[in-house]
Amino acid sequence: MLLLWGAQTTSVFGDRLYAMAVMWMAWEHAGAGAMGLVAIAESLPYIVLGTVGRRVMDRFASLGALAAVDAVRLVLVAGLPWAWSQFGTAGLVVSAALLGVGGALFDPNLGTMVPDLVEREEVQAVSGLMDLTGRIARVAGPGAAGLLLAVMPLAGLFWTDAATFAVSALALVLLAGRRRQVPTRAESGPQAAGVRPSAWSLVRTHPDTALVLAVHGLGIFAGAVSLAMPALLTARLGAGAAAYAAVLACTGLGALAGNLVAGNVRLPGPLPALYCGAWAVSGLVLAATGLAGSLPVLLVLSVLSGAVAPFLQIALSTHFALFPPAARRRLLTVDLTVIRTCGTVSMLFVPALAAAAPRAGFLSAGLTVAVLAGGGGVLVLGWSRTRRPLPVAEQVPELAARD
Repeated sequence: MLLLWGAQTTSVFGDRLYAMAVMWMAWEHAGAGAMGLVAIAESLPYIVLGTVGRRVMDRFASLGALAAVDAVRLVLVAGLPWAWSQFGTAGLVVSAALLGVGGALFDPNLGTMVPDLVEREEVQAVSGLMDLTGRIARVAGPGAAGLLLAVMPLAGLFWTDAATFAVSALALVLLAGRRRQVPTRAESGPQAAGVRPSAWSLVRTHPDTALVLAVHGLGIFAGAVSLAMPALLTARLGAGAAAYAAVLACTGLGALAGNLVAGNVRLPGPLPALYCGAWAVSGLVLAATGLAGSLPVLLVLSVLSGAVAPFLQIALSTHFALFPPAARRRLLTVDLTVIRTCGTVSMLFVPALAAAAPRAGFLSAGLTVAVLAGGGGVLVLGWSRTRRPLPVAEQVPELAARD
């Protein structure tokens, strides 16, 4: 597990370097339109593969296959400056789309395997560790990119990112060798070989999980209003870039503090109800942000917003870990498809609408999330009291795909 964590820490850090480098390259050479095209190209593979690519996803459900994916991503990232120089914006967009395919294959499959590498009672702590890794990378990645750009050309960031994929691929190969020698909990447990549950069978038999997926999509869709934060700062407080930086810093600090609690304190069940409740709190904080009348108040709200986020991610990961590997992979894929779709669609108009009326935008988005997510939490609590919990592991043979 330590080997995998170290590799993924390096890989996530490299992803942040890539994200900054590719967006900067698009902006510098082709403007905001190219940035939008790159973002959409990178998201579309998640949506397509998550919708119609289940059989393809299943072919990469091994550490060795994921190592091969990272090896391909290494080549794509290292060659991205060449693709730009030879084909311009088209090369950049195609490269981003191919890297999106790699991410769509890699992310849910790795997320499926992680819980089976540890004991069940350690899943929450491991989810917290992975969440912490991502949050540190969000801060350290852009900062390191700024320092590296002072001593190397922009292409150097892509080569650095390629090196992180090399480290990740090597770690996965080593881990695959160890896994063949020592069967994991999933391999030695009562799992049905070859079973590929459909998304519909999973959400039909687990309505609380279906509600979690819907709330996640809603939260991501409404959360796009946060991109209008500069407009809110200007319109409400007459503040500028320094205040925006302070807001981002406070959000990051709150997230780190929240992770230390969410990853190490036993989360109360049922987890779907906790997840919905956390989104309701996040919605209330978002609504209050629109009403903030001073910068200190806004900074406090930013800390609170950041602190809620780890509870969302860790509760979600821990809940998915209760499912057998095949069902877990399908749910992770569906979740990625939902949030990528909602995020891509919302980016088309939510930030622009909110920028025109930032106070109303934050208030309406936050209250919508709070009411709907809170209602979802009440529903889950009601179901948990009136219905006998469904035995997830034993249901796998009944969840065979219906093509």
